Amino acid sequence: MQQKQKPILDVACGGKMFYFDKNDPRVLFCDKRELHTTLCDGRPFEIKPDIIADFTQLPFDDNTFKMVVFDPPHLLHNETSPITGYQQIKYGALCGDWREMLTKGFAECFRVLAPNGVLIFKWNETNITVGEILKLTPHKPVFGHKSGKASKTHWLCFMKGDGNACGGGGNK
Repeated sequence: MQQKQKPILDVACGGKMFYFDKNDPRVLFCDKRELHTTLCDGRPFEIKPDIIADFTQLPFDDNTFKMVVFDPPHLLHNETSPITGYQQIKYGALCGDWREMLTKGFAECFRVLAPNGVLIFKWNETNITVGEILKLTPHKPVFGHKSGKASKTHWLCFMKGDGNACGGGGNK
């Protein structure tokens, strides 16, 4: 099965913009959309996942991946209008109950993550603070780092526990 062959799962890969190799054979790329378009500056842009899947309902077995990458959309969007903005096309948008969506996303990421596996989470504080996002999961990050011109992008590293009541990463 393909998911067993790749140790890393990216659940919302989008345009794979932070990857050195957009076709890295170690990564199973998922997104709920596929898109081929031209950006306003004339550059081609594509979202081409290996598997079409919503991060709130992943089609993988429990405890499958050694690493999960979770870089969900961070821009709020009014559902009454179509997504047309450059950033929303590129990065996606949070529509509806974003708290419920991201809570389910975290739960699914940890479900498919193997014991002692690592979750890399990326968040930009354009509309919602990272503090509000961390309230949506019982898991605590091991460490994090702010980046970007205004230090609004947060990279956080979580580690799933091993299920041992005496320790193993702190998360069960």
